[in-house]
Amino acid sequence: MAHTIEIKNLYTKTADTGMEILKGFSLTMNTGEVHTIMGPNGTGKSTLVNTIMGNPKYIITAGEILVDGKCINDLTVDERARLGLFLAYQNPAEVPGVTNSDFVRAAMKATTGKDVSLFKFIKEYDKACEDLSMPEGLAHRFLNEGFSGGEKKRNEVLQLKMLKPSFALLDEIDSGLDVDALRIVGENVYSMVGENMGVLLITHYKRLLDYIKPTHVHVMINGRIVKNGGNELITKIDNEGYDWVKKELGIEIEKKEEQKTHVMLENCAFAPNKK
Repeated sequence: MAHTIEIKNLYTKTADTGMEILKGFSLTMNTGEVHTIMGPNGTGKSTLVNTIMGNPKYIITAGEILVDGKCINDLTVDERARLGLFLAYQNPAEVPGVTNSDFVRAAMKATTGKDVSLFKFIKEYDKACEDLSMPEGLAHRFLNEGFSGGEKKRNEVLQLKMLKPSFALLDEIDSGLDVDALRIVGENVYSMVGENMGVLLITHYKRLLDYIKPTHVHVMINGRIVKNGGNELITKIDNEGYDWVKKELGIEIEKKEEQKTHVMLENCAFAPNKK
């Protein structure tokens, strides 16, 4: 079943400093599409995906986020996860005391509201580990504890494969990956794109887009999209950076300190309702 997420004229500020970061951001994305957002550091890319996922450190001051026509502005993180949203981080955190398999199985139950048979879970989990070339014994290790950077990224994609969301929000999942890990991560993500899943991908580098092929490319500057296109934008950015955007559109690039605040995946599944 096809799904749609619409972001309409969105403005946000940080809860602690009140700094305005998103300034009229608009985007419509359907399942089956890959939307790549590129732009200089500090222009609101990570704020965008955290806001979509419901991170309380970012406050919506105007605009709407709609999933299949339903406004989710006031929904909690876990409620958004149950609607099919998933956020993968640039730097996944470690969670001592919680094994990977227990975490993923509990997250599946929390997001679907259904018990997962142990036999079916083990079969799917082992297949996902095989697809991602994950080490044996992963199921019994604590979540991300002692993992290399590449293992953490593969583990995020493992969770994505098991949870099967409608929309995957991927925040620089290519950061720190070697060539082989980049290919494995990219191919596994792209294999899931279809009628039941779309991808919103934040990246600085063209190499990931050799594997996760975008249907739409957007340049984000100063908290909003300033240019849309396709592969020609990727090539131009790779060759020339963003100075040409500034000259072409006659805009100054505002440099802001963008906080990399993480909403843990377990919060997507288990966060208590907030009044």
